[in-house]
Amino acid sequence: MGPKVSVLMPVYKTKEDHLRAAIESILKQTFEDFEFLILDDCPDDDREKIVKSYKDRRIKYFKNERNLGITPSRNKLILMAKGDYLAIFDHDDISLPERLEKEVAYLDEHPDVGVVGTKSKTIIRKRLSDNPVEDKEIKLALMRTCAIIHSSAMIRRSVLIEHNIRYEEEFSPSEDYALWCRLIPHTKFHNLPEVLFHYRDHEGNTSHNQKNKMLNATYAIWAFVKTANPEIYEEFLLRAKHIKQYKLLGLPIWETRMQGYRMNGYLFGLIPLLTYKYTIKLKEEANR
Repeated sequence: MGPKVSVLMPVYKTKEDHLRAAIESILKQTFEDFEFLILDDCPDDDREKIVKSYKDRRIKYFKNERNLGITPSRNKLILMAKGDYLAIFDHDDISLPERLEKEVAYLDEHPDVGVVGTKSKTIIRKRLSDNPVEDKEIKLALMRTCAIIHSSAMIRRSVLIEHNIRYEEEFSPSEDYALWCRLIPHTKFHNLPEVLFHYRDHEGNTSHNQKNKMLNATYAIWAFVKTANPEIYEEFLLRAKHIKQYKLLGLPIWETRMQGYRMNGYLFGLIPLLTYKYTIKLKEEANR
């Protein structure tokens, strides 16, 4: 009989102190029925000695013979996993002691939920995440943003297997966002509304050093997510509020506020003068 949870952590040129902090945060979990799969994707920069300095039978260290990249490495970890639940984790972040316990408890109690994440805090700047909690709000948010913090998430493995969904190289380095969007029609999502995860925000993060590639991947994800989920996308459009302001010599002269199928115009940004319905235009956009 396999473990309840597989913790999946790819490693690539990780600083020793960051790697040790990450490993120790998992070994200190209050929930203990897990395997800890660590996959080193940098053959010429050995981290094996660091990992094997921890004498814990739950740690299983693997090393790619050649550099595969983050997306194939994540998929390789999924194939190796034996747990019912997959706890996603990155090599320089920190999971608080009750993270696994509370995520497992939620998935056990809600069999219709396939992905559960948590609220997070950045390690250096102490910023808190502000993602929606419930399934419907998360799916609406996914129309425009990655509303589940990837490295805080736990996934029901059976959902990935049943629907043959994996990380996709073409959307890297936003492969996590694409994965959530592929799962929208197949399962429910939830974010635990408490901080159970600390994210290390630094210049080496993918979000910093691959900004342009990430932006292009995000545009590609937006293209498929609205086509695959037209009803959710149309509701997203209905809720979205867009404000455009026109200025003369630095002063606001005219302001348009568009929400759903209605546009309102305001003189000096205060006096309502115009209301116009965009019903046909928005419906056409939602069905593209």
